[in-house]
Amino acid sequence: MADVEVFLDAAPGETRGMIFRDGRACALIIHRDDDRPEHRLGARVVGRAARLAPGLRGAFIDLGGGEPLGFLPLGKADRLSEGAKLELEVTAEPRERKGPVLRRLGEASGEPRLLEAGPDIAAVLNMLAPGVTPVMGAEAIRAALQAEEEALAAGMTVPELGLDLAVERTRALIAVDIDYAPVAGRDSRKGREAVNREGLRQAARLLALKGWGGLIAIDLVGVGLHPETTLSMARLAFAHRHGAAIGPLSRFGLLQLSLPWERTPADERLAAPGARELGVLRRLRLALLTDRATPRLALRCSPTSAAILSPWVADLGPRAHIIPDAAPGVFEIEEG
Repeated sequence: MADVEVFLDAAPGETRGMIFRDGRACALIIHRDDDRPEHRLGARVVGRAARLAPGLRGAFIDLGGGEPLGFLPLGKADRLSEGAKLELEVTAEPRERKGPVLRRLGEASGEPRLLEAGPDIAAVLNMLAPGVTPVMGAEAIRAALQAEEEALAAGMTVPELGLDLAVERTRALIAVDIDYAPVAGRDSRKGREAVNREGLRQAARLLALKGWGGLIAIDLVGVGLHPETTLSMARLAFAHRHGAAIGPLSRFGLLQLSLPWERTPADERLAAPGARELGVLRRLRLALLTDRATPRLALRCSPTSAAILSPWVADLGPRAHIIPDAAPGVFEIEEG
C-alpha cells in the first residue's frame, strides 16, 4: 500500500490542500478567497437558461454573477426553453475563460443563486484520503511549494529505469511522450515494458496534479506492443480517475484516452492575478515559522505589490511588515 501524506496550508488569501503518495505529489487543490462560490466544484445552484446553443448541444446558464456563464450539456432527448429556472450542480470549474460545466438536478424557481457551497479543502482531502489527518504549519508550506513546482513541470525522469516523460497541453489535446534510454545490463524488451508501465503511472499522477483533462494522446515506447497487456497497464494507472475512458492502442504505439475536466487547472491558478504575491506571502510565512529568533521580518517589494499584499501581511501578526520601495517584480525578505 502506498505511503499517503496529507497537508493543509490555510493562509490569508488562499488555502491549499496536497496529497503525496510514496513521497510524490499527486493532488494539489487550491481555493482562493476571491473565488466565486457558485463556480466551485460540487456547488449546488439555481440558474436561468440565458441562451440555447444547439450547435454545442447545450445551453448557457446565468448563475447570477454575470460572465462567464455556466454551460449545461444537453442530450438529444433533453428539452429546455430560454428563461427556464433549473437546480444545477457544478461538475467542472472554469478554465480557459470558459465558465463552469453544470449537471441538471431538476426544476427550480426564483432568481439565480447559490444553494449550497461545494466542499471545502478539508472535506476534499478527507474524501481523497479518508482517515489521514492533514499536517499543517511549516511542513504544509514546504509541501505546497513542492507540489506547485511539480504541477508546473513539463515532465520528469526516472534515471534508474531510463524513463524520460514529457507532458504538454495544447489547445486540442494533452500530449504525453514516454521515452526510454536503455540501462546497461538490463534486458531491452523488459526495460521497455517497465518504462511504459512506470510512464503510464507517472503520467496519470502528473495529469491529476496539474488538473488536466480532455483528450490525452500517449506515445508509448516501442511498436507492436501487446494490446491487452498495455491496456491493462493503462487501466491500472488511471483507475483512480473517475470517468476515464481508455481507447484502443494503435499499431504505432499510440494510446488515446479521455479524462473529465474537474478543477481549474493548476497552471491557470498559478498564473492568475495576485498569484505571484501569494507565492511570496507563502515564503514570508515559512520564514516566520522557521525563524523564531528574529523579532521582525520585512518583505521588500514594489508599491503595486505592496497594495495587494498589505492586508494579507497584516493578518500574519506584528512580526511581519512591508517595505514598498523595490522595483517591480523584486521581492526580498530581510530582518526588519
